[in-house]
Amino acid sequence: MPRVTRVSRLTGLLASVLLLTATAVACGTSDSDSDSGSSSSAAKGSSAGAFPVTIAHKFGSTTIKSEPERIVTVGLTDQDAVLALGKVPVGTTEWLGGYKGAIGPWAQDKLGSAAAPTVLKDTGTGPQVEKIAALKPDLILAAYSGLTKAQYENLSKFAPVVAQPKQYNDYGVPWQQQTEEIGQALGKADEAKALVSGVEAKFAAAEKANPAFAKATAVMATPYQGVFVYGSQDPRSRLLSDLGFALPKDLDKVIGDQFGAQISKERYDLLDQDVAVWIAPDTTTSVTKLHGDPVYGDLNVVKQGREVYIKETSDYGNAVSLSTVLSIPYVLDRLVPQLAAAVDGKTSTKVEQPAS
Repeated sequence: MPRVTRVSRLTGLLASVLLLTATAVACGTSDSDSDSGSSSSAAKGSSAGAFPVTIAHKFGSTTIKSEPERIVTVGLTDQDAVLALGKVPVGTTEWLGGYKGAIGPWAQDKLGSAAAPTVLKDTGTGPQVEKIAALKPDLILAAYSGLTKAQYENLSKFAPVVAQPKQYNDYGVPWQQQTEEIGQALGKADEAKALVSGVEAKFAAAEKANPAFAKATAVMATPYQGVFVYGSQDPRSRLLSDLGFALPKDLDKVIGDQFGAQISKERYDLLDQDVAVWIAPDTTTSVTKLHGDPVYGDLNVVKQGREVYIKETSDYGNAVSLSTVLSIPYVLDRLVPQLAAAVDGKTSTKVEQPAS
């Protein structure tokens, strides 16, 4: 079976969201335990290891009464935060493919000798409810997801569900908030904050070592069915902004309220930034094809050699797409040198591929 790119996968998941919109509206906009006065998805009255804890989200709020032991991650990247906090999910949801238990190499040491989680599928019709129920979860996490109201209510019959935060687009939760919310749900709020601080320190160190980043603009894109550009709320774009880069000023106006969108050739100006980062099927033929487009090939970002290419299906590409508390350090070791070469002001500087 051919591999499905993560853009088409997310597009399929978002399509399922749209198909169930009518159901979601009919069910209303809040749960019986919703906190209508809260605009934050932070836990209320929680401290490290303290239960019960209540977490607000897109569909209201969810109370977790005791420390969870059987955790299923419906959110496509939520497993990394769980592992970083010392827990191993009993079930994960496959997105990238190719990894046992849906756990990448940057997170393998956190798995240790524990059994790999059962991998669930979501082909665009929603979570596999029966298989999730069979795992007997006591917590279902869906922070990085496009869960619908109907899906949320269905899953809530089996265990408390922490859905995506309401103040961000679906699949748009920042890795910091994702980590801290999952930390709260696991009774490990302080540990989660410490993890976030540690990764933020790596961003700060990279930005300090590369002052040119703060003076430059950047965009993240993929050659999916033409050109697909990621919006400011997508974790991949946040990698750039967290390093000090400014994103194109019209980006979200073009993207709308999605994590990204195809753009027409009339808007290829969005690609003509100080650096364009491409998540591509490969780093040879994809480059040739893009440069063969007379509109894109004529942009200064191409003429001046300010492109960064990341192979989509490599461990590096997968880590970029996940953008989690565990994958980001792995990414920064590879991405920062490429970005530095792209914006050094010398057209002769080649942007090298990482050794591994």
